[in-house]
Amino acid sequence: MQIILATANEDKVREIEEIIGRRDLHLVSMRQAGFTDDIEENGDSFAANALIKARAVHQITGGYVLADDSGLAIDPLDGAPGIYSARFAGIDADYPTKINKLHDLLAPFPPETWTARFICVMALILPDGRSELFEGICRGRIAQSARGRNGFGYDPVFLLPERGQTMAELDPAEKHAISHRGRALKKLTDWLSGLTPE
Repeated sequence: MQIILATANEDKVREIEEIIGRRDLHLVSMRQAGFTDDIEENGDSFAANALIKARAVHQITGGYVLADDSGLAIDPLDGAPGIYSARFAGIDADYPTKINKLHDLLAPFPPETWTARFICVMALILPDGRSELFEGICRGRIAQSARGRNGFGYDPVFLLPERGQTMAELDPAEKHAISHRGRALKKLTDWLSGLTPE
């Protein structure tokens, strides 16, 4: 089965392929499938944005289309940055800048209260246009300083208290088993197993 990913990021295609780990599922980016437009993510939730991306690509390509929307929700900040995680410090801001802004916003709160969640919602559009949603959540806390060289984004400051490590300190296989994206993809592949044998 071929699944088109509603992303132009080839690294994300490879990561999702690695997490899924099924040879019968062939993943291609939307660019490889012939979709070249930009997609405006103007939804009010992770699910809404994932569906916007998946439906936009499906209208052009048909077939099975998968999109994800994910981000970081921090409890003392009332769930911010949430759906704005990638751009809340400015569209061109790099992740060290975004992390510094997070720490500035969290400074008034005691570090032990910096609880947070990584959230990922996967939207799958089927060839007939029906949609399915799969959500994954990973709970942790924001670390006071960045640690680790693996992962990307906010991984260096997303602390897993029960392990005493940040996401960026885990090896990829360990991260994929517990991450928000890994958990959402596990639900997706379990659902797909009802359609096609592994």
